[in-house]
Amino acid sequence: MESFNLPALENIYRENANPENAFFMKKYMKDKFSFLGIKSPERRALTSAFFKNYNRPDINNIENIVRKLWDMKEREFQYFAMELVEKFIKKFEPDDIELLEFMIVNKSWWDTVDLVAANLVGKLLSNFPGLIEQINKKWILSENMWLNRTALLFQLKYKNDLDTKLLKQNILKCRDSKEFFICKAIGWVLREYSKTNPVWVSEFVNSTTLSPLSKREALKWINSIKH
Repeated sequence: MESFNLPALENIYRENANPENAFFMKKYMKDKFSFLGIKSPERRALTSAFFKNYNRPDINNIENIVRKLWDMKEREFQYFAMELVEKFIKKFEPDDIELLEFMIVNKSWWDTVDLVAANLVGKLLSNFPGLIEQINKKWILSENMWLNRTALLFQLKYKNDLDTKLLKQNILKCRDSKEFFICKAIGWVLREYSKTNPVWVSEFVNSTTLSPLSKREALKWINSIKH
């Protein structure tokens, strides 16, 4: 099996481009990014086939590869980068948070930021809880909205391990925002946590002034099980 080969990956993806799909995928993303037009199931199949012929890269080369993929025009390459990092996230060290931050603040949109937040940042901070206070403070106070959103969402999959005190602090810092992606994130993380602790979420939402969007999203699951 050959060593990791980024040009080979690029060739495989480009050979399977679908201009018609690409047009609609770009429209769906508000014309912010170009696409090859490879839908997720097909892209994952192509990626799987690629890794049957080429080894995974050495972990020491991950940052360089991710940055190259992030510089590429079409969005599918950023998706590959995220999935590649996910394969290595258990081996990441605290300093690797810088690479995740790079992925958040460059070519930012919900399709990359949300996966990085929940699957990558969430996992890294779970592995190194001593990082949480420093990173959370930096991101929740940042002028970059996507870092704010990540601070709200990194605990999305924590379930019983979710720090309610930290979540409450983050929400109170952001609740006056008029930014759709912040209001939505507040509601989303509360809704997800309501599946683990509906009593806490109900009490928090009922005792806290939140935007209508945040409140509606937060109570969706709770309201669904009442009917």
